[in-house]
Order: sequence, then C-alpha cells, then structure tokens
Amino acid sequence: MTANAPFDLLLAGAGHAHLGVLRLWRAGQRPAGRIALVSEGPYAWYSGMLPGLLAGRYRPQQCRIALAPLCAAAGVEFLQGRLLGLDAASNSVSLENAQRYAARWLSLNLGSQPQAPATTDISLALLPVKPFAAFLQGWSEWQQAPQALAILGGGAAGVELALALGRQVPQLTLLSNSPLLNGHPPALRRRALRHLAAAGVQVMEGVAVDAIQGDSLLADGHSVWRGGRVILATGASALPWLRESGLDTDARGFVRIGPTLQSLSHPHVFAVGDCASLPATPRSGVYAVRQGPLLAANLAAALASQPLQKYQPQRQALALLADGQGGALLSWAGLTAEGKWLGRWKDRLDRRFMALHGAES
Repeated sequence: MTANAPFDLLLAGAGHAHLGVLRLWRAGQRPAGRIALVSEGPYAWYSGMLPGLLAGRYRPQQCRIALAPLCAAAGVEFLQGRLLGLDAASNSVSLENAQRYAARWLSLNLGSQPQAPATTDISLALLPVKPFAAFLQGWSEWQQAPQALAILGGGAAGVELALALGRQVPQLTLLSNSPLLNGHPPALRRRALRHLAAAGVQVMEGVAVDAIQGDSLLADGHSVWRGGRVILATGASALPWLRESGLDTDARGFVRIGPTLQSLSHPHVFAVGDCASLPATPRSGVYAVRQGPLLAANLAAALASQPLQKYQPQRQALALLADGQGGALLSWAGLTAEGKWLGRWKDRLDRRFMALHGAES
C-alpha cells in the first residue's frame, strides 16, 4: 500500500453535506491548506431526482454532479477510488487501488447501504438501490427483458421507486415490515396507497422479510414472495468497515458524533449525513443538506484552531415524494397534500439544487 503526503483536510465521500461545503468554498469561503475529496466515482448522484430519472422524466446528466470540475472550482484536489477502510489512530483512509491518504483533519460523508436479509443459496437477482451508479447500471440491464419484481422497503425510497417502476414491469410487489411510510401522517399513507394501486403495485404491509432462500423471500420461515428480481430499498445500514476503524460507533455501526459534528472518540474526525449517529437527526438528505453550511464553518474553524459551532437539527422536515406521473405527495408538520403543482414545485427545487452545484440543466 502506497502512503501519500498528508493533507490538511480530507473529505471522504461526496454526499449532500460535502457538496454544500464545496459550493461554499467555490464561492470564496475556502480555508487555507491542502484539501482533497475522495469519491468512488466521478459523479455525485442526486437521490431526489432518481425516481424521476427512472420514470423517464430526466436524463442521467441532469441528475448527477461532475465532481472534478466542482472540486477544481473550489480549490480542492479530486481523488477517485473506492474506500476500503479508515484508521482513526493515524487519520488515514485506504483505497482499493492500494493507496493510503492521511490528513490532519478528516470529514466523513460516506452515506449508507440498504439493509439486506440473510441469504442462502439465492437464485434471484438482488439489486440494492445504493450506490446509485451501480443501481442504475443494473436497472438498465433489467430493462432489456422486463420481469415481475419485488421491492423491499416501505419508506419514502421504496414508495417512490414503486411508483416510478410500477407501470414498467409485468408485476411489482412492494413489501414493508411496518405500515407503509411509517413515521409520516396516516393521511400520506392513504394517498400513497391510492397511487400505488393505480400503478398496479401490490402492497404487502407488516411483512418482515428476514431471509432470502433460492427464489423466495422469507418472513419467519415462510415464503411470502417468489420471483427472479428484488430491489433493496430498506433502511440504512452502516458501511461494515466503520466498526473496524477505531471510531466510536453506535450499536448499528454508525459513527457517534456530538453537536459540533465531531467524532466522540476522535475529535479530528468529522462525520455527517447517513454515516453519522446524532440524536434527533434522521438519516435524510434534507438534514444532510442543512449540515453543509455548519460543517463548512467548523472545518474552517478547525483548520484555524478557532472555536466550533453547534449543529441544531430542524424540528420539522418537508417530504415531497414523486408520484411517478409528474406530480408529488407532500408531508409537512402533520399536513399532507398531493397534485401536479407539487410535482412542478419539487422539480424546481431539485433543478435549483443541481444548478447550484454545476449540473447540466
């Protein structure tokens, strides 16, 4: 493994918060020092537009941000490679190309991966919705010969995917281990169920799939679905190597952080977004975007040995779910709504976010 000259700051991952940091630095707020960003691929895919892309409403170029030009404009070196591990004791990360990079300060915005049931001699094709680039490649191959499929996960991601894909396959089944859109107002669930029925999606609620055997999804030892293709859109699961990094992690393997967004065990490491564990902070792109400005300020303060600010998560978060037909479903502070006008609003918000980071319009 090759060790490289250390950086002052290394940004690991190109999630929503790090994109916000780069945007602010591009505008003139970059702190002094040698800084780099490492990402597995050349693009950051925007999850908010993925359902629209799958439904044919967007082109791939509209849903991704080219990282090399954004980094160049922000005065940040771009390093492409898949992260395989992190050593908190040496403040270094290792990549699959046998490279190792160290820095005085690390910032992690690594995302997560879908939870996968236990598997035994499976014969079906299993496609996780993350990472997005691999998912889109897999879905493109499946489109060559559409088949019935199942989606595991009854949260916002699973519902949006089902609405986007329901009319593109012979039969689609959405399985949720709890009531659909659990945690949102019941009225949003009812609206979603109507749209899913119109799209021909079969919904199975309260079915906790805990294993996959052969071509069957099993719940408590009983087969609840059989077929050839399954999309994983389940809840967030931590990247497995984070447990071995030396960082303090919670019971599920996410990096435990404090209000300044620093690791509780290693203050020279920041963590944000889905890979981090902070009370009262859901793993949602809405919260990660909001963390970006404070993270940028705290990284600059850390490099200058100045006091850090504390992050306060917002009490309410807007949810806008694409309905697969150009409209959207809204949930806000217990209220719900739906309509084409909400789809147009969501489209404007999404396009504005992408334009701010230099994506193609």
